Amino acid sequence: MLQAHKFYINFKKECHKWIDKTQISKKIPNSKSKIQKPKSYYLPSTVFYLGLTYFLTAGLVSCSNFSFFGINALGANVTPIRELRSQPDSNTTVYIQGKVEKIAPLLQRRAYLVRDETGKIWAITNQTNLRVGDQVVIKGKIRYRSIPIAGREYGEVYVEEK
Repeated sequence: MLQAHKFYINFKKECHKWIDKTQISKKIPNSKSKIQKPKSYYLPSTVFYLGLTYFLTAGLVSCSNFSFFGINALGANVTPIRELRSQPDSNTTVYIQGKVEKIAPLLQRRAYLVRDETGKIWAITNQTNLRVGDQVVIKGKIRYRSIPIAGREYGEVYVEEK
């Protein structure tokens, strides 16, 4: 056991001699001038990724139908749905804004039930790409369809996109 311990100590001393910095610098002339500090790419890569994140976020928000604080997409031109009920078949052009609640496929068109804070109304349009939950702004004319049944009127006001 004592011999194994002596062998280990001698081996350790030899390894330290071999690894010693003075030994390395004698074998490799000008070793300090050849070693270069690696470049730090931390700051440029951080700036790049922050810029990329900003532009991707701005692009996604601008392509969506996202409105800040409930502000109308077209400003003051949007008519509340509650006001449309009082002017049936006036043949005026209005803008309505709201969320699609239901979809009714027609032969060549689609009818969407649009709801805002004041009420809901059916909008008939040629657009086929809308889904339930989408925020929409639709420009159309106010129409009224009379449906008399057994002496009672079951007519409906709707918006028809032209």
